[in-house]
Amino acid sequence: MVATLGFVTVGLFLALTLTRRVSVLLALVLVPIGTALAGGFAGDLGDMIAKGVVKVAPVAIMITFAVLYFSLMLETGLFDPVIRGVLRFAKGDPMKITVGTAVLTLVVALDGDGASTFLITVSALLPIYQRLGMRPLVLTGVVCMGAGVMNMVPWGGPTARAMAALKMDSSDIFHPVLPAMIAGIAWVLLAAYVIGRRERARLVAEGVELPDPEAGVPASGPGTPRADELRAPRDLRFWINLALTVVLIVALVIELMPLEVLFAVAFAVALVINRPSWTQQQELLERHGANVVLVTTMIFAAGVFTGILSGTKMVTEMAEAIVSIVPDGTGGVLPVATAVTSMPLSLVFTPDAYYYGVMPVVAETSAGLGGDPAEIARAAVLGQMTTGFPLSPLTASTFILVGMAKVDLGAHQRFIFGWAFGTTLVMTVVALLTGAISI
Repeated sequence: MVATLGFVTVGLFLALTLTRRVSVLLALVLVPIGTALAGGFAGDLGDMIAKGVVKVAPVAIMITFAVLYFSLMLETGLFDPVIRGVLRFAKGDPMKITVGTAVLTLVVALDGDGASTFLITVSALLPIYQRLGMRPLVLTGVVCMGAGVMNMVPWGGPTARAMAALKMDSSDIFHPVLPAMIAGIAWVLLAAYVIGRRERARLVAEGVELPDPEAGVPASGPGTPRADELRAPRDLRFWINLALTVVLIVALVIELMPLEVLFAVAFAVALVINRPSWTQQQELLERHGANVVLVTTMIFAAGVFTGILSGTKMVTEMAEAIVSIVPDGTGGVLPVATAVTSMPLSLVFTPDAYYYGVMPVVAETSAGLGGDPAEIARAAVLGQMTTGFPLSPLTASTFILVGMAKVDLGAHQRFIFGWAFGTTLVMTVVALLTGAISI
């Protein structure tokens, strides 16, 4: 009963959002509340929602200050050299800009944190897309693919969870799939090339005149509030901002403090340096307050969704139901089946639910049928909350990506799902060829 309720909740949510029947915000809140009430959980509903919201609160706080920090850095012109460098390489060619987007994302995503990757790449590259008339969907899609494959690194969330759940280390799980990951990176670059060529063809067909790359690029797109007199020249303040940002990124990678604390402190310091007067500070908050509210409300709504699914045990029951349908004698195909389904299941299961709930049960089933549990973990990281996390409504960072680019989540999913799923399929084939997983 509870498992059925869970599948109905997730299915109804996906159906409503993918068909644009209601906004993602409303679906995240109202769908689980409705199914929980139908399942007789009215008495515990408030407590479950509260726990879910509290759990995502640190993420919402982190994103609030992170969005403000990188918005301020964008205003001061910190990313202008990067933007000009990409344009210089691209020479105004949308195809080269798309490939450059993939390369930049692959480099930035080395820190294993999707939120910071999206904040940095979208802040730096969105003005270029706006100037050339390229669709923001192309930006979010390519960034999604690059960040997804790089989320397989051992210090990323999925691989770390897999190691912890099965009490293994990186030599058991990550090292064997490294060739597959390299193949995934190659696929991302190829996909970016193809998507870029299509975008260039679209612009040419629409008669859009591509600008002269030597003319430079504005640091903000059309309609974006911007006071050019507030931009920092290439003086001491520019280098202070650069040093502050480098220190912040290093601190994020080594986890010097909780992310929300790091961004709060960094934003406060940056505000004093770049907007010392009270009037300037108020203007900054007013300009970017809408972006903050848009993203954080989605995060708290996601907290309602996951809080109810966890509190009612829907997630646990769904996991057990999926495992129970595996027929006897099919244990040999479990690794491949896990790999192929791993990416789509990112839309259904949170990383904690999958790696601590589903994967250990599947791994134990595989072991009982004579398989290697490590293969299940390797198969899982080929897609579950790696290539799939930047499309999942269950991860807060997804809303950073689509929120900053002002892209509808459903449109983003429809545009890039096939390409992202292709990354998993390519890596699965290479994992089979290299023996990381077997049939």
